[in-house]
Amino acid sequence: MKPITRRHLLAHAAGAAAVLATPAFAESWATKPIRIVVPYPPGGSSDIIARLISQPLSDTLKQTVVVDNRAGANGNLGTDAVAKAPADGHTLLLCDVGALAITSSVYTKLPFDPSRDLAGVTMLGYSPHMLVVHPSVPANNLSELVALSKKTQLNFAVTALGSAPHLAGVAVERATGAKWTYIPYKGGSQAIGDTVGGQAQVLMNGMLATLPHVQSGKLKALAVSKKTRMALTPDLPTIAESGVPGFESGTWQGVLVPAGTPPRIVQALNAELVRIIRAPDLRARLIAQGAEVVTMAPTEMNQFFNTERARWAKVVTEAGVRLD
Repeated sequence: MKPITRRHLLAHAAGAAAVLATPAFAESWATKPIRIVVPYPPGGSSDIIARLISQPLSDTLKQTVVVDNRAGANGNLGTDAVAKAPADGHTLLLCDVGALAITSSVYTKLPFDPSRDLAGVTMLGYSPHMLVVHPSVPANNLSELVALSKKTQLNFAVTALGSAPHLAGVAVERATGAKWTYIPYKGGSQAIGDTVGGQAQVLMNGMLATLPHVQSGKLKALAVSKKTRMALTPDLPTIAESGVPGFESGTWQGVLVPAGTPPRIVQALNAELVRIIRAPDLRARLIAQGAEVVTMAPTEMNQFFNTERARWAKVVTEAGVRLD
């Protein structure tokens, strides 16, 4: 599994500055409530960020901003709703862009084409995956977990079949010889809940949503999927240094709109969202939970999306993961 290109983790302030829109223009197109569709249940990484940005965006646009959790069909239900929504800047999709890039490779049939029916606005944040287990699991590192998996059945909770955490788990399994059973959920919060409750023993999920449960002692962290150790958890090894050289994965929260949304609206949204997510107080809150602020110009986000599609298509083919 090749590392994610690190240049995508850089904030692109210059690109954002080039598309700054005036408040007057923002108010001229934002003529009714804005809906941020999160295609997962409440409590996951995308939902957390959507709720952090909703009020500041409402203040700027002088319109109500509603977070609409449209869970179902592994995120495809909410995504399809946005893909078919009017292209007028009033309906946004906030999701794991990496997971969305996997969709067309995993599913044999989709009611939408992500690259044709959606357009990128900006990335907002990156959160590496944490490999965690229920505290009762007698393993304190990846090697011990792999050995244990060969002796007893371990249920591996995944946010959805074909999701980035699922494929990350498959990549670790293939690289280490581990054996576990994947249990699909409707989103990160449900996967976390069942792992906390002991119905599942192993979980890979975005650090933003998972770290609080590690800090409270409800989950035990074994490794993090970033290339280097996190400053927040300096004693937690990376998966790469735990026996899977070069391994790196994570969740990429970003905003997309229906294809055909006027470029000027896309640019205005980009400018406001970049300004909001880079505000010192919000940035500090995300960093404190293990997430990095990452922003991109619309064209760069579309390029990132296409690159991720090609990267994950290879992983999907090698793993043989296909869903109807």
